[in-house]
Amino acid sequence: MTVSLEQLRRCHVAVDLGAARTRVYVKGAGLVVDEPSVAAVNTRTGALIAVGTFAERMTGRTPDYIRVVRPVSGGTVVDIEMAQRMLRHLLGEKLRRALRRKPRLRAACCTPHDADPLAQRAAVETMVGLGARRVELVDTLIAAAVGCGLPVEQPTATMIMVCGAAATQIAVLSLGSIVTAERIPVGGEAIDHAVVQHLRHAHELMLPSQAVRPLQLALHGNGITPEGPASTLIHGRDVATGLARSVHVDTAAVRDAIHTPLTAVLDGIGKVLRDCPPDLVADLTDRGIMMVGGSALLPGLDKMLRDSTGMPVAIAERPDVCAVLGLGAMLEGKIAPMVLNPLAG
Repeated sequence: MTVSLEQLRRCHVAVDLGAARTRVYVKGAGLVVDEPSVAAVNTRTGALIAVGTFAERMTGRTPDYIRVVRPVSGGTVVDIEMAQRMLRHLLGEKLRRALRRKPRLRAACCTPHDADPLAQRAAVETMVGLGARRVELVDTLIAAAVGCGLPVEQPTATMIMVCGAAATQIAVLSLGSIVTAERIPVGGEAIDHAVVQHLRHAHELMLPSQAVRPLQLALHGNGITPEGPASTLIHGRDVATGLARSVHVDTAAVRDAIHTPLTAVLDGIGKVLRDCPPDLVADLTDRGIMMVGGSALLPGLDKMLRDSTGMPVAIAERPDVCAVLGLGAMLEGKIAPMVLNPLAG
């Protein structure tokens, strides 16, 4: 780990700023915020109108003077001031007052694997805007591995796959550190985009911005596996006429459209395994891959990975909040570091 567990135990608050959702864990209080990373702004006055779930519902339904913004993109803060304002409103006045009482407020924040210095700086600045005097950055892969109960500190291989909205991160961990990792710019949003483009080209249908994820879930329990339903009724807007139209979509064609971006994820898994020492790969044949992140819940994704890699694939109990719960466990001191006693000479 880049940050020692001792430093993390001194932190008071942990934040996971994701492209899709923002989560905040307060020491002693648990998970206090789990809301979409969205804010609605009045462009005439600059006032913040809504944040979180309500702002997300406004997407695509606002008049000209209201703009819905996402201050976090690809796991990186792209608008520091807006991210600070969004976080302040999500925390609420009562919780902010409680945090301000801490004389030296320390915060921990998740950052994507191999985040560049600018992305790290943006995360630190966002936390400083909340009043943090010191900010500890923790790799999302390690935080998520701790959050889903993997034995990160042991000298055995554990493979984790964080399926985010904007990117998928894959890593093999051993002795509390990342042995080899890969970050692929394909996530839930890329899968959504593939579905939207398929419907536009094949059926000349434009979907409402909120309808893509329900469409994937409409492929029912078996999701992207062939055992799903043969067709699904989709409502949208005709590209040519602009009128409302409903079409029966062949789900096999939608599955093919979804498979295209997922091949990049499979390539990433192959690259991580090729770069990994043979002893650790041998451990993984029994342990397999642990999937976390909101996009891990895409129906049938785990079966597709199982069929493609021949390895066991499991989904964490609460895959969407694993990273922030892992940070929280480190803050509460629930993770004991493995002590390596030097040999007496």
